[in-house]
Amino acid sequence: MFKRQYYPILVDLAGRKVVVVGGGNVAQRKIESLLEYEADVLVVARELTARLMEYIEDGKITYLGREFQKEHINGAMLVIAATDDAALNRLVSTWARDRGSLVNAVDQPADCTFIVPSVLKRGDLLIAISTSGKSPALARKVREDLENHFGEEYVTLLILMGNLRKEILSRGFGQEENKRIFEHIVNSGVLKMIREKNWEGIGSLLSEALDRPTSREEILKYLKRE
Repeated sequence: MFKRQYYPILVDLAGRKVVVVGGGNVAQRKIESLLEYEADVLVVARELTARLMEYIEDGKITYLGREFQKEHINGAMLVIAATDDAALNRLVSTWARDRGSLVNAVDQPADCTFIVPSVLKRGDLLIAISTSGKSPALARKVREDLENHFGEEYVTLLILMGNLRKEILSRGFGQEENKRIFEHIVNSGVLKMIREKNWEGIGSLLSEALDRPTSREEILKYLKRE
């Protein structure tokens, strides 16, 4: 028997059409996550939560009506079936696949072509945990365990590394030298220094890595530039 495996991928949803079938609390959570990533969300549902009605009134999402139609899927990058009707979810899944859209049917792994992982987010650091649909509860537990390890200092480190990366790549070093500099910084005690707000220590570290003086003021300027 073929064992289903999921290819891990991160997708840019900004401005992309996503259709959600269902208007309950589960659908609301899905929609709120999609809006966070700037998807163009359209919803079909016989009943809507008060929050979803507000989103429709505010123009944040588009309401397509009470009854799902095949045409609703046309041009959709993703489709999410989040009703409490398993047969309807399966029908949505079938039609979505026929039209080439990726589909997630909540709590029905066999009707999914993609699944949504449990996610830990720290600024631009995103850690996705999946059990391939076997145990969302375990995925959630692993995420909660990781939350204690990955604190807000990772947000600051990524802002710093993003700005440093621009400077280092602009110097025209070879790949091996760039790799050495990046790894030297991230494998140092920089996270501990960030937690302690030890900007002088970070300055010394970067002065060594960049082979030029790096002041506390310069580091703070780096952290203000996204």
